[in-house]
Amino acid sequence: MVNFGVVGNIVGILVLLLGGLMLTSLGFSLYYASGDALAIVLAAVVTSLSGALLWWVTREAPKKLGKREGYLVVALGWLATTIYSCLPYLFSGTFPDLTNAFFESVSGLTTTGATVLNDIEGVPKGILFWRSLTQWIGGMGIIVLTVAIFPLLGIGGVELFVAEAPGPTSDKIHPRIRETAKRLWMIYVGLTLSLILILTLVGMSFYDAINHGLTTMATGGFSTKNASVAHFDSPLVQYPILFFMFLAGINYTVIYYALTGNFKKVWRSDEFKSYLFLIFFLTLIVTAVVYQVTDSGWEKAFRDSAFQIVSVITTTGYVTADYTSWTPALTLLFFTLLFVGACAGSTSGGIKIIRHLVFFRNSFLEFKRLLHPKAVIRIKIDQQLVAPRILTHILVFLLLYLMLFILGSIVMAMVLIDFEQPLITAIGAVATSLGNVGPAIGQLGPVDNFAAVPAVGKWILIFLMLLGRLELFTILILFSPYFWRMN
Repeated sequence: MVNFGVVGNIVGILVLLLGGLMLTSLGFSLYYASGDALAIVLAAVVTSLSGALLWWVTREAPKKLGKREGYLVVALGWLATTIYSCLPYLFSGTFPDLTNAFFESVSGLTTTGATVLNDIEGVPKGILFWRSLTQWIGGMGIIVLTVAIFPLLGIGGVELFVAEAPGPTSDKIHPRIRETAKRLWMIYVGLTLSLILILTLVGMSFYDAINHGLTTMATGGFSTKNASVAHFDSPLVQYPILFFMFLAGINYTVIYYALTGNFKKVWRSDEFKSYLFLIFFLTLIVTAVVYQVTDSGWEKAFRDSAFQIVSVITTTGYVTADYTSWTPALTLLFFTLLFVGACAGSTSGGIKIIRHLVFFRNSFLEFKRLLHPKAVIRIKIDQQLVAPRILTHILVFLLLYLMLFILGSIVMAMVLIDFEQPLITAIGAVATSLGNVGPAIGQLGPVDNFAAVPAVGKWILIFLMLLGRLELFTILILFSPYFWRMN
């Protein structure tokens, strides 16, 4: 029997926290006199009261949290936070309709970075900061943040962390889940503050620096400028963002080991090495091609190539150049990268490199098994055997991902029938939404936005963004009859 009381209690706490976080936008609204202060306060009050009421009604519920409750809290918690996150957009008139407001809210909290705003720079400062903050909140997951304070509530948080933590990684910084969550957030906050300081020192305004600091470490990609990071056509600005995007795509456990000087464990990570070599190899190739087909010098060609490769692989989605204008081959390459993702245990979306690594190693070993059918040949990652259950989980994930991509592309191609390139645009939209990347191909490329997508198409992409952010199973399991059985 599912304990709905504890589910409602925790979701209420999440919504209450979200309301408090909304008020941080008020300072920017008042400082810049952008006229959105009342909307922010009203949204924060409605959100906080709703969360407090839900918490109060369910406060006497038994604090027993099992796997079913864990999955429900994560799914319903994300749904509730995305619903309430769109209130500042609606109350301020930034979006007059629910569809666009909800799309922007989901895109923010899932760190997808796809936008329906045609004039980002015309949005009030407080609302624009809230837009960036939603990505920062979603980057590590508001659920994980709450895990750190669960012991104060008498609730064990390990089930939630397993359900929400991105990627099939079992390595832990600390055996106690509360300590793990705290250390993850210490690293997250520390890196964010470091980037904000660097961007301020190199000449970016504090407002732009704090917004880009938040969305870079979240691998979200929301910018305060219509042209994204291309607006700041300066190596002093783009290289720090490039470097911190790269860091944000690394497993936070690996970052923790690096910060504590345990470099043997850093280099023992097969996923990190694959991530590093993939970016290095692709940057060399793309730089050479871009130098040949554009008027850019070597430095500019390298910077744009490296920036766009890291931006897409880490699913950040920032733009310094239109990669679809380079060559058809590079357009296809970047489309392929929409399916890669960075490291598990990072803030990035996508399939994740570890799953690709396990799949390709297992596929290669299958040839050996054909030659030696009686031999027991197991796959190793980080010098450890991969359990059959994990291997099955990864293979099922990849199959589901492929099926959702194909089915979603077919449906979106019908929805986008009035577009000039409905098929290419559809597969790009579905791939970028499932991968939580942002820019796509076709008529939804790096220099375009999603405003022209019909309302029904936006709701489909909203569902895909949530599926991708919660790595498919957390939502799909709720539609399984096994989930609702009594035993």
